[in-house]
Amino acid sequence: MVKQWWVRRYAAARAKAEAGMATAEYAMGTIAACGFAAVLYKVVTSGTVSGALQSVIGRALDAQF
Repeated sequence: MVKQWWVRRYAAARAKAEAGMATAEYAMGTIAACGFAAVLYKVVTSGTVSGALQSVIGRALDAQF
């Protein structure tokens, strides 16, 4: 009986200790996603990539069917 009480108490304490962990993980994931989006935006809007994308789109629109 005492052992069951300790097991329940330990499980409850552990769940309470990790309650805020999900929020921290979401915050880190959001920061990482924003950083990745910023880098991707810079790459896509650079002159080299922009020119390549325009070339590909131009060739696709001028394709003969």
